[in-house]
Amino acid sequence: MRIISGSCRGRKLVQIQGTDIRPTSDRVREAVFNILGPGIREKRVLDMFAGTGALGLEALSRGAQYAVFVDAARSSCDVIQRNIELCRVAEHARIIYHDLVKSSLPAFHQPFDLVFMDPPYNKGYPGKVFGKSGFSDILAPGAIIIVEQSAKESLDYPVNSLDKYLEKKYSRTTLTFLQKSATDDKDAYDYPKTDDCHLPRFL
Repeated sequence: MRIISGSCRGRKLVQIQGTDIRPTSDRVREAVFNILGPGIREKRVLDMFAGTGALGLEALSRGAQYAVFVDAARSSCDVIQRNIELCRVAEHARIIYHDLVKSSLPAFHQPFDLVFMDPPYNKGYPGKVFGKSGFSDILAPGAIIIVEQSAKESLDYPVNSLDKYLEKKYSRTTLTFLQKSATDDKDAYDYPKTDDCHLPRFL
């Protein structure tokens, strides 16, 4: 597993050992960032169920402002720390050891522009996190949420505050792109839509 592009391109990441571990494949990760485009620069990123931290680190490599990594396994947090050090991005990264399913959401200092959610498959975790009190508050206006699931799963999300822009299937994996409704707030992001898939790209 390597960083695909950006300042850390080619950097090999430490992986988590175990048969029940399912990191995002390089193919799917590359597809995610191809869809997002180059405007990820200076965005505030939250990597939920972070695992190795590959998604958040890829974002940092491509110029994201900072990334917060959240995982419920101490072993995963240790691996994320090692990978942060390998990529030399410690000044732009924060790790939170926290169970997103069993506990309330952790306290964050600022809302996020981009959220990755790659939980264990077939457990319904995305819907449980979406249902947490204050979830919408951790999202900046126009924020993008990318959920990775098994192709056999359906996604429950709060339709009153999130709009689905794109769904892509890669073998046994489904990627769903959601966006928080923008407001008239001065800090809201105005995402133009792509011609082919109507996905808002970062400016």
